[in-house]
Amino acid sequence: MKNNGLNECTIRNYDKYLAHITRHADLDKPEQVKNFIANKESSNSYKHNLCLAYDKYCNYYQIEWNKPFYKRVAKTIRIPTEEQLQSLIASSGKIMSVKLTISKETGVRPVELCNLKAKDVDLERKTIYPTTAKYGAPRILKISNSLTATLTKHINEKNLNPNDKLFKGDSDYYGKKYRLVRNKLAKKLNKPSLQTIKLYDFRHYFATMLYAKTKDILYVKQQLGHRKIETTLIYIQLLSFNDDEWTCKATNNTKQATELIENGFEYVTTTPDELMLFRKRK
Repeated sequence: MKNNGLNECTIRNYDKYLAHITRHADLDKPEQVKNFIANKESSNSYKHNLCLAYDKYCNYYQIEWNKPFYKRVAKTIRIPTEEQLQSLIASSGKIMSVKLTISKETGVRPVELCNLKAKDVDLERKTIYPTTAKYGAPRILKISNSLTATLTKHINEKNLNPNDKLFKGDSDYYGKKYRLVRNKLAKKLNKPSLQTIKLYDFRHYFATMLYAKTKDILYVKQQLGHRKIETTLIYIQLLSFNDDEWTCKATNNTKQATELIENGFEYVTTTPDELMLFRKRK
């Protein structure tokens, strides 16, 4: 599959799906596999992925089968609040908190984050240049002053060379460690809702906030690294902007105003007594 251009993350996922099928059916018997998938209690999306993986297997071993069609049902994306994401970041260890902050501020895919090298971070311009997954368009992603300072310290402490990976481990490891942090925090705070927040929801949050701020679908597409506008439209159509609650801040200090903007607040107006008002969705 690698020779056909599939990336390692996709190949690993196909391996998992095939391993799951193997536990319940003989891979060399298409009708048995088809029957297992048809009767499995799972979503159509999961069945669709099982079929894709098995189809690759059949193509490689020249096994004839008629791939069944399972239509994916679009689900509403439940966007976590910034408070929830910040609580997850705050409860994480040193390296995990940096990773989650990057995910929140840039919306990079987990596999993109784990493939970042030291040279992909421009500390002077406060930007990150990820190698876009899924053959998407390249992009330049801005990061805050605080994240820039944290990454500067991380790179120096680890004595990373330009071609060294920014973090150890792959996206599977990142996801596994994140779920441990999330579940531990949910239990500690007695908030089961935290367990519904997936690692990919950091990307969903980024897309939501960016679109809410810019209302520019093409810019959101570019920043997410999508090849097709239709993919971005799916994101936006499933996102809910019904929550009109805002976190509001006021200041008459230029430095504080700059920090608010860097942290996602948008300027609203200046009052007669020269207070600058800012707001950000909760």
